[in-house]
Parts: sequence; C-alpha cells; structure tokens
Amino acid sequence: MSHSYAVASAEFTTLCESQIRLLTQSLGAIWSVVYLTEEQIDSPETNLLPFFVYPQNKLNLPQQLPGQDFPAIWRQVTSLNNNASILLPELAIADNHESSQLAEINLATKKLIVPLIYEDVALGLLVTRREDRNWTKIELQQVEDIAQSLAIARFLERQSQWYREQLSKQENLFNWEQDRTDDLLHQLRNPLTALRTFSKLLLKRFVSNSREHSIADSILRESDHLANLLQQFEAELEQETAETLPLTLSTTSVRLAEEQANTQTNFLLPGKNDLDIVSLPNILNPLLISAKAIAKAKKIELASKIPDSLPQVYGEAKALTEIFNNLIDNAIKYTPSSGQVNIAIAIKSELLGVLISDTGYGIPLQDQEHIFERHYRGVQAEGEIPGTGLGLAIAKKLVMQMQGKIELISPNNLSKDPQLPGTTFIVWLKTVKSKH
Repeated sequence: MSHSYAVASAEFTTLCESQIRLLTQSLGAIWSVVYLTEEQIDSPETNLLPFFVYPQNKLNLPQQLPGQDFPAIWRQVTSLNNNASILLPELAIADNHESSQLAEINLATKKLIVPLIYEDVALGLLVTRREDRNWTKIELQQVEDIAQSLAIARFLERQSQWYREQLSKQENLFNWEQDRTDDLLHQLRNPLTALRTFSKLLLKRFVSNSREHSIADSILRESDHLANLLQQFEAELEQETAETLPLTLSTTSVRLAEEQANTQTNFLLPGKNDLDIVSLPNILNPLLISAKAIAKAKKIELASKIPDSLPQVYGEAKALTEIFNNLIDNAIKYTPSSGQVNIAIAIKSELLGVLISDTGYGIPLQDQEHIFERHYRGVQAEGEIPGTGLGLAIAKKLVMQMQGKIELISPNNLSKDPQLPGTTFIVWLKTVKSKH
C-alpha cells in the first residue's frame, strides 16, 4: 500500500537521521518513525504524515501503527500540552489516563510515542519501539530530549519557511508597484510629447510679441519643465531601485497588496468583468488629429483609412486609446523623415484588425521573440532614439485582457530601401455579433 509522506528540508532530514541513529545505537530502538503535522486547508483536522522511517523496509505502517487510532492518540497527546512520552496502545488509549500515569505506564511497555511540541505548537510524533527490555525513567527522558530537539528544529524550519514565503510575496509586491509606477510614467510621457509638439506648431503660426504667441510660449516652457521633472523622477526611481535595501517583512502590506492585485489587474482596466461595446472610429479619429501634427513636424506622411461604418468591437475605451496611442507613437518615432505611416482596417471572420504600418527601421528577427517583454528594446537600446521598452508590453497586456491579440510583421515590404524594412502591428479585436 502506498503512503503520502510529509515534506521537509534536507537539513531537517539530516537531523532526523542523527537523532534516530542515537535512538538505535544508544537506546536499542529497533524501529522508529517521525510523523509531522500537515494542516488541511478545508478542514479543521490535522493530518499526521510519516516523514522519516527507520529501518527503511518498515513501510507497512498501518499494520504496525493502526491508522484508526491516530486521531484519538493525537487528540490525547495534544491535550496533555507537554512533551511527556506516552503509551502507544495495541487498540486504543483510555481517556482517563493523566500525563503522570501515562509516563508511568511507559516504563512497562516496549512501544511508545512522544509528541513533538514546542511553544505550545503540536508539530508531530516520534514513535519508537524496542523488544529486548522495557524503558527506564532515564531512558524515557533521553527519548523526550530527542523529541524536543526534533520539535525545536521543525518549529524553526516552519518559521523560516513562512518568512521566506512572506519575503517572496513582498518582492512580488515591490515588482508589481514598480511596474505600475513605470506604466503611469509612460502614460504621462506620450500626451506630454504631443503637448510640446502642438505648442511648437502654435509658435510658428502666431506673430511674435502677440498675446497668443506669449501664451503658446508659456505652454511650451511649462511642458519642458514637466518633461524635465518627469526625467528627474525616472532617474530617481532607477537609483532607488539599484540601491534598494533588503526588504523588511510586513504581513499587512503583503495582505493588502494581494487583495489589490487580485481586484485590479490594470489601472486602465479597473477590475471589469464584462467588456464594453466600442466604436473604433470614436477612438482612432481623435488620436489621428494629434498624430498627424506630430508626424508633420517630423516630415512624415501619415495616411489613414478608417471607414465610419465599422463593426463595433468588445473592449474598453481608455485601454484602446492607450494601445493605439502607443503603437502610432512608436511608428512615428522609429520612422525617419520623409517616411510613411499608414493606419488601415482589416476584417477577418468575427475579428476586426487595426493595422499600424510604417516604413521605419523595422524589428530584427532576433528581437521579435522578446519585443513584447517589459523594458526590452533590442537593437534600439543601442541607438539614439529614447524609449523605455514599455509601450509594446503595455499594449499586448491590454489587448490580451480584452480577449484580443496583437500581431507583428517585420519586414512589411512597404519601403524600397533595404535599410528601412518597416514594421506592421495588427490589433485584432472581437466584433459584436449580429443578432440577425
């Protein structure tokens, strides 16, 4: 018959081996078993699972240690609330035995159990037997000392394991908060860039020394100030991350972080169970107004073909705005002057695709596998174009949360220049099914 065994560290296993060896060599035990407790998630009952068995061929435990008696035995040894060794009965333990009586009974038996208890925490049982003689009081004390050593070691191991788990949760919390901050900063950067671009365009239109020119100049100046503050804040965050001290344990912050992470997957998709019905022209057209202005400032031609009568899709307006803003911004950013950026629509079965294509630098094949990873920029990290490597990661995550998919094509063969292979991203979203 097979058995489930408790799990513990290699260090605790080594300690068990040494203590059982002491039982065997010094006290003449012919077999010994260490049982450890295992809490059941959905039950108040505690399982006792064998952890260390000596000798190894003594695996037929239910016949030697009747399983049906273990719950009663366990209740009795834990109710005693001490480490006194007690009789392991052939049938059952009488409930009217006091701890002192059980200790006396042990003197006349060759088979006994000792609870592993430390700091009022019941951690398991040490079960042992010898056949050539009964136990003396001194020997019982020695067995109890061995059990106490095992109990202390197991208690410390469980504490250590708990602290490691909490520390891991703290590290996950820290990473989650760092990612969230990075995402928020990234969301600020794109509209700020657009604001600066519009301010520069207005300065060219207005007459110098006019009131309008002065207002546009003030907007540009404050935009530059915000951009500098944003850059300083990012540099400060990077330095703090690099110099982060060892994390301290706070179970409250871990619990709150887990609750927050479980209830809010993304600040652009605040815990929605159902997606909205969205009209893509209402999302894309406002974005294209600012995108065309930015492209014009870079001498890039931006063309779009967005029919007004498109099938509606399932999604979330803020998230879709962020997705397309990131993709269009990247297309303009990584396309040199005199290049082209095209926005088009494709319909396939029950999916609607938004194509953002450019005649830019393209994405090398070796980078495409990792291009949607956070902070990954590939060959562009060695170039002069600034970036954080977050835009595509944010876009893909949001698309997947809306049950869509994002497709990458590079080269896209839109440019005749082999140095500019171009890139196309296609965002596929589920269309609202017709009720007819």
